[in-house]
Amino acid sequence: MAKLREAQKQMTRRLLLESGLDLFTAKGYAATTVDDIATAAGTTRVTFYAYFPSRSALMKALIDERLNEALQRERSAEHGSTAQDLVAVVAGGSPAAIAGWLRRTAENWPVIHPIIRIGRDAAVVDPELTDLVEQWMEEAISDIEDGLSAAGRFEPHQRRFRGVLAMAQLDFVAQNWGRAQWKLSRDQMLEELAGSWSMLLTEPS
Repeated sequence: MAKLREAQKQMTRRLLLESGLDLFTAKGYAATTVDDIATAAGTTRVTFYAYFPSRSALMKALIDERLNEALQRERSAEHGSTAQDLVAVVAGGSPAAIAGWLRRTAENWPVIHPIIRIGRDAAVVDPELTDLVEQWMEEAISDIEDGLSAAGRFEPHQRRFRGVLAMAQLDFVAQNWGRAQWKLSRDQMLEELAGSWSMLLTEPS
């Protein structure tokens, strides 16, 4: 019975998260209320507050859980979250491995893109969410810095900024690839991005 109750709790929580994401995407964060989310999830305002103390808390959960799950990021005491595969790929310094990581990440762009866009929109109207996405981006930058440090590649003062440049490229492409007129196929775009990352993150041969 206890296992059944726990499964029901997890299902309700998942429904609230999915309903919130759907409504934030369709209506926008500012126009979506707690009542809207509860109704869409087939539950009540009281139940919503049993799982999330606020609308912003649900948004934070989408970043912390859904985004990290899509990118296989794990909790990290040092950085908040970390993607060990990204650290390893950067440390290894193989252009082919970098290209492979970017291709795998691109497969999750349909999940990643709306959450990041909503998070940035939410920060405009909700002070609790200010810099939420940017803080998450900083965690990914730290992974690149850690990979470069593990490899002893570049000077210490260069490593973080190279991570900043790499993630800025990835973020811009991920947010715009579906609507920009870049005259490139998706594969060509990823090939160009991988080449740029390789120049930033590997030593010249």
